[in-house]
Amino acid sequence: MKTIVGLEIHVQLATATKLFCGCSTDYRDDGPNTHCCPICLGLPGSLPRLNRKAVEYGLLVAKALDMRVLEESDFARKNYFYPDLAKAYQITQSDRPLAVEGTVEIEDDEGHEKIVRITRVHLEEDPGRLVHVAGASKYSLVDYNRSGIPLLEIVTEPDMRSPQEARRFLNKLRTILEYLGVFDGEREGALRVDANISIEGSARVEVKNISSYKGVEKALTFEATRQRNLLRRGQTVARETRHFMEGRGITTSARGKEEAHDYRYFPDPDLGPIRVADRVAAIDLPELPTARKNRFMAQYGISLNHARTLTGDPRLADFYEHVAPADPILAATWAADILLGELNYRDMSIAAVPADRIRELLALLRAETITDAAGVQVLREMLDACAAGRPCEKPADIVKREGLARATGDDFVAIVQAVIASNPQAVEDYRAGKKGALNFIVGQVMKETRGRADPRELGRIVSECIEKGGV
Repeated sequence: MKTIVGLEIHVQLATATKLFCGCSTDYRDDGPNTHCCPICLGLPGSLPRLNRKAVEYGLLVAKALDMRVLEESDFARKNYFYPDLAKAYQITQSDRPLAVEGTVEIEDDEGHEKIVRITRVHLEEDPGRLVHVAGASKYSLVDYNRSGIPLLEIVTEPDMRSPQEARRFLNKLRTILEYLGVFDGEREGALRVDANISIEGSARVEVKNISSYKGVEKALTFEATRQRNLLRRGQTVARETRHFMEGRGITTSARGKEEAHDYRYFPDPDLGPIRVADRVAAIDLPELPTARKNRFMAQYGISLNHARTLTGDPRLADFYEHVAPADPILAATWAADILLGELNYRDMSIAAVPADRIRELLALLRAETITDAAGVQVLREMLDACAAGRPCEKPADIVKREGLARATGDDFVAIVQAVIASNPQAVEDYRAGKKGALNFIVGQVMKETRGRADPRELGRIVSECIEKGGV
């Protein structure tokens, strides 16, 4: 039973003001309903005025996705009632969107290149936000600070065949948007997804307002299993809208699926048509992720996996280019495999890491002043200082203070002998030909020496000591 997935992605554009008024979009640290005006609130007599920068950002995305910009597009009113929609309609684009027919390249589940088609991109305004208050009497409050934030909705064809492909698509799209500088992925609610999923031959279900990439994969995984189970039992899948309950990892029925005619679209009489197709040719795109990945491999000689990881975030790619010149391969290994893992563990951004200090650390590693194990210890001390808001100490000063400078294995013969004496079973396993036993003994010595010796050199000394009888 083939899984069929299509996505509708709502991206908050990083403009300074809202889509149809001059209210600031920087509302997240302010109180509720402090970034509002008569236009945001849909008061009688208020008239919208289109934000030029939002249109420019939309065109930038359309060109990056290789889309065809329509000669003329326009705005419509999408009519429905919900408490966070002050006007009882949303201004959006319907029959004539900004652009159509684009593509994004991802990897399928077998690791092959795959094209996901983009149906359309269009501009629309974000509604407000409901704040649900729990207590003796449950109630909800409405905050209109978000009302009118410019959204770019990106709609795909149903070309994805698994939840994993959907997540890879979202990661690729997010990276493209970050390279373009049109949205801030760190902001809460900056990207929200409606996911459409069906099992081939059955009805389509829409899962609304998923707020994370991981959440999309989880919601689709649950929904695919739910639909397959219904079909195996001889039941039918209802065409409906469902909500994803992230805390429980399940979807729940919300309502029957609306059709387009339910929204009674009609042209907005207060907004004229948009004619911007002739501006596309003059748009200069920045270097996008795929082009930068290919350049990294050609210019720096790094692996495909490292190039993919390093170009997956423009800030990480910029960071790598700053630390790479002296030794690109070493820098790629440490940035992609070690530094990124340590940052994820601490929930830190690469922006918090001083690149010059990492260059100094790489210089110590390249000169073999310290071992890799000692380098990890130094890196952790540096990141802990950054996370705590303390000045990031020079790597050389940490090495000196902690006594982490590389020493020859011969300096640790006494420690090797002590470890061998305290692990007779491992010694017997080594003599019986079990290779893992040597690694175990070397690991114990590394702990005692705090990573100051080279593991390969320690392996030689351990072998020699055992061959001499363990002393």
